[in-house]
Amino acid sequence: MEEVMRDGVAAQRERLMEALRIYGGHYAELSRRFAAWLGLHSTDATAVLQIAAAEERGTPLSPARLSERISLSTGATTALLNRLEAAGHITRVREHSDRRIVTLRSGGHIQERADEFFGPLAGRLDTTMSHYPPRLLEQFETFMADLNATMDTHLAEQGTAAPHSPATPPDRTP
Repeated sequence: MEEVMRDGVAAQRERLMEALRIYGGHYAELSRRFAAWLGLHSTDATAVLQIAAAEERGTPLSPARLSERISLSTGATTALLNRLEAAGHITRVREHSDRRIVTLRSGGHIQERADEFFGPLAGRLDTTMSHYPPRLLEQFETFMADLNATMDTHLAEQGTAAPHSPATPPDRTP
């Protein structure tokens, strides 16, 4: 009985992982198209999106945190930030009482451009998600947070810097 349950979980895991791989491919293609639309290298566009998303969540990034998120060395991140700042896409500000702390902010036009590009998709996603009960979507959020935490742990155990998931898992009470 236990082996049958394990086989069932393994089969379901494979189906879910395949669906997530397909989603990841779509996400990568969308990111590539957004970068081309902005006239940026894909890594630069990814960085701009990370900076804007963190700002939107109220948790702006430092250069070191961005470096972790996009898996670049400190030197490569500095060069990337220099390019983005020179182009007016981001600013580095010292807004903390500790003037050594640098916060990354996106240029106002970046959020407008991202909204213009991703807005139609957001509308479609909202329509799709509206077909599901809010409780099911909350459970899915928890499931995704658990998957990300599992991957973070696995990567850390391998000695690889894990780009920690930005979202905190929602309440896990059933």
